[in-house]
Amino acid sequence: MTYPQIIQGGMGVAVSDWRLARAVASRGQLGVVSGTALDTVLAYRLQLGDIGGHIRQALDHFPIKEMAERILERYFIPGGKAIGAAFKSKPVFSLQPGKALEELTILGNFVEVWLAKHGHNGPVGINLLEKIQLPTVPSLYGAMLAGVDYVLMGAGIPRQIPGILDSLSKGLKTEMRVDLAGGDSEIMTFDPAAHGFGEVKRPTFLAIVSSASLATMLAKKCSPPVDGFVVEHHTAGGHNAPPRGAMQLNENLEPIYGERDEPEFSKFVDLGLPFWLAGSYGTAEGLQKAREAGAKGIQVGTGFAFCNESGMDPEIKARVIQQALRGEARVHTDAKASPTGFPFKVVQLEGTMAQAEVYEKRKRICDLGYLRESYRMENGKIGFRCPSEPEDDFLRKGGDPAELAGRKCICNGLMATIGLGQVRDGVREVEIVTAGDQVANLTRFLRPGETSYSASDVIDYLLGKK
Repeated sequence: MTYPQIIQGGMGVAVSDWRLARAVASRGQLGVVSGTALDTVLAYRLQLGDIGGHIRQALDHFPIKEMAERILERYFIPGGKAIGAAFKSKPVFSLQPGKALEELTILGNFVEVWLAKHGHNGPVGINLLEKIQLPTVPSLYGAMLAGVDYVLMGAGIPRQIPGILDSLSKGLKTEMRVDLAGGDSEIMTFDPAAHGFGEVKRPTFLAIVSSASLATMLAKKCSPPVDGFVVEHHTAGGHNAPPRGAMQLNENLEPIYGERDEPEFSKFVDLGLPFWLAGSYGTAEGLQKAREAGAKGIQVGTGFAFCNESGMDPEIKARVIQQALRGEARVHTDAKASPTGFPFKVVQLEGTMAQAEVYEKRKRICDLGYLRESYRMENGKIGFRCPSEPEDDFLRKGGDPAELAGRKCICNGLMATIGLGQVRDGVREVEIVTAGDQVANLTRFLRPGETSYSASDVIDYLLGKK
């Protein structure tokens, strides 16, 4: 099997969208779409009028026309919704999602992957988070219907995914064990046949890990085992693995990482599975270093996140690049921001949720619910809570008061970062921007006299052609 040297990171909510993944895959490297919240992304894009007609183009190729027509009838607004009007809401996931939500999720993932794969023969992957379990199986199936080549997953221990991919590829009714607070779990199921589907191609699965011990477990104790790894350093953007041992913070209230948190590359080589290195490897020298360590190549996120083709709001990209040109771009590894409890990298940008006064002014609400925690209520039923929701609601559901301080609504914040922020009472959701430590070095991708760059510029730089 021929492996790519460069994997483009699957970032944010649709920052790694189909345009970016297509641009990277067209160059023969692995283009990756973010699989997070694609049901909401599809519903909101349709309400903006499907600018360019790309969604409807993809839906024309969906195998069940009636399903595509139902989604268009429910969400498509010719010409787009009125400026300042709220987006029509959609159902939130539970252990027993309705058929309409499953259809929206299947189609959201199908559309993103189909568009990313259209017009070239390069490889395309999809990135999902283990912490967001409820939409996982229909998301995977929608991507597989579009012929996705790779699935990548981190932010947890994705031990179930290889078996789920096997089951889905055969068109079988598939189970996923969903984690509950306190170590309990419940089973949720998805049946392709209930939607009229059958067998599909099985993609290659790469687990995103930060330690050799976790990789060893996924390679030797999972049945079937994973197909390979992305080894992510804590300098990477988005969610980071917590430091090993007790959490300690430095003077800037950032987690302190030590020698125990440095991956042992020789142990990955010993496993005999392909792996890529991520987190501050985004240079030609980094690629060479990774190859010398036995890796197939590198995964790069931050460089691609701010290129022309990414789904991030163009104004935000321009402002961060200007920060980098002035030597002022930086990220804060926030130990509290994410409802998951994982450290989360936040770009320090004025007017966004990175500013304390902006965060404190926002009214708490949890209406997307991707990062909610599942828990068993006293009556035995399953409830959902999030430390970013209204404080009284969280406490009423048995949440720990210590979890409330500093928690940010990453779901709504990331939607706003791609220009799809919800509007409530005339107020638009505020952005939260994530990137890796290398955001300070974005200028390396700029051509002389330019203030923006393309995905091809990033690839050329990484391959030593620039």
